[in-house]
Amino acid sequence: MISQKEKRLLAEVWKSLIPAAEDIGSDSLLRMFTAFPGSKTYFSHLDISPRSPHMLSHGRKIVLAIAEGAQDISQLAVNLAPLQILHAYQLRIDPTNFKFLTHCLLVALACHLGDDFTPEAHAAIDKYLSAFAAVLAEKYR
Repeated sequence: MISQKEKRLLAEVWKSLIPAAEDIGSDSLLRMFTAFPGSKTYFSHLDISPRSPHMLSHGRKIVLAIAEGAQDISQLAVNLAPLQILHAYQLRIDPTNFKFLTHCLLVALACHLGDDFTPEAHAAIDKYLSAFAAVLAEKYR
C-alpha cells in the first residue's frame, strides 16, 4: 500500500521530527486524552498534565518508535514485536486506542509541519500510521 516514493518521504519526514519528539508526542497524547477521555485509564499512575515530565518522556518514546519504524517499513512487524507483546499482554491496552493516538498524531504533525504537511505527506503519513496501529494490534487477534 505504501509506494517506494512514500517510503522515502516517510523516512525523511520522521527523521526530521526526532528533535521535536517530546513536543509532538506529548501534544498527541494530550489531544488523545482530551478527545478520547477513556484513554486516560491506562495512564492513571502518571502525571498527564500538559508538558509534565511523564507526558514528555512517553511522547518522546512514541515518536521515536514511529520514526524508527519509518526507516524500514518492510520490517515494521519485526521491529514492533516487543511493543506488540508489551501492549497486548502486559499493559493490556485496548487496541482502539492505537487508532485514537495515530489520529491525534496526524493532527499534531499537521500543526508542527505547517506548509511541509503537503497532501502527499499527509497521505503517506496517514497510511503509515494506519499500518503502525494495525501492526501493534495484531497480537490481539
